Amino acid sequence: MIYLDHNATTPLAPEAFEAMRPWFTERFGNASSAYALGHLSDGAVVAAREQVAALVGCTPAEIVFTSGGTESLNHAFRGVWEAFAAKRHLVTTAVEHPAVRALVLWWKGQGGEVSDIGVDGEGRLDLAALAAAVRQDTALVAVMAANNESGVLFPVAEAARIARLKGALCLVDATQAAGKIPLDAVALGADLLCLSGHKFCGPKGTGLLMIRRGVRLKPLMLGGSQERGRRGGTENVPGIVGLGAAAVLALTHLPGMDQVRRLRDQLEAHLLESIPEVHLHGAGTDRLPNTCLVGFAGLEGEALQLRLAEHGICVSTGSACSTGMREPSHVLRAMRVPDAYAQGTVRFSLGRDTRPEDMAKVRDLLPGLVAGLRENRP
Repeated sequence: MIYLDHNATTPLAPEAFEAMRPWFTERFGNASSAYALGHLSDGAVVAAREQVAALVGCTPAEIVFTSGGTESLNHAFRGVWEAFAAKRHLVTTAVEHPAVRALVLWWKGQGGEVSDIGVDGEGRLDLAALAAAVRQDTALVAVMAANNESGVLFPVAEAARIARLKGALCLVDATQAAGKIPLDAVALGADLLCLSGHKFCGPKGTGLLMIRRGVRLKPLMLGGSQERGRRGGTENVPGIVGLGAAAVLALTHLPGMDQVRRLRDQLEAHLLESIPEVHLHGAGTDRLPNTCLVGFAGLEGEALQLRLAEHGICVSTGSACSTGMREPSHVLRAMRVPDAYAQGTVRFSLGRDTRPEDMAKVRDLLPGLVAGLRENRP
């Protein structure tokens, strides 16, 4: 199998798995218990908090462990809503992850107002429009660090500065960025920042919300006093340990993303040279080093995905299908990608373990697969 869907999820790193193993069995203590077994678990949580803080670029005290990115986003959105009764305006972008888009609908349902900021044809955020949209009654500016489909990087620090000038908080969804580019919550100016463990070779069901010192949010999960009263519930010690181990590995492997970028660039150069009517979405601006979102005119992305799967190659499409109708994703629509290319879009997202010989096989296969699908399209 050649796995090229790392923006969807990543394999659990063997080192993270081994770090987790004893906490499922002999080291099973509750981290809140006042005896040696509990103290051992608490120490593991403390160590993991330091490890993920190093990845995020914040202090350990600012880290709240969660079950993943979706919970972290819910905590942030709902917490800000409750904390700012006099501010009911939200500014976000038209290309955010579906988890954020669902919370945008929730915000509107609560009676709030939302300004959706668009992007250009390369997926770049319109900063001037964002600056014009932020008001005195804006509670939150929510932006992603990197788009999950196109890989396009967003000017988070500038967005945070604009938010701060009007007294709004800035939430950064860094889920796709972790392990692919360096993160520094302080330099970014983030008040809130979300990560999900399974996006950087950590265990599924783990994540974090960074809450900048001085920001007060009510907990989403009520219960005990865990996480300094910010997230109730017995700590998932094995998952937290695995998350910490994955964070250490993510930092260690960051220099290796240069090789991933070279493999991605070789793929894109080959596509442009060997296949007509190809469009690389977002290639004209700064992107994640591992992401290639490409549209092929004259075929359906799902059909190419299936043909690649027959050869053991795992990719995703840039479109979502529902109720029998095939529609381009909201990201491609926001980028105003022509329908012919939007319908034929496929995403290749490489990982740190992607091998040159695997990419050579993909490059060799694609021209023939694309030509065959175009010839046989109804």
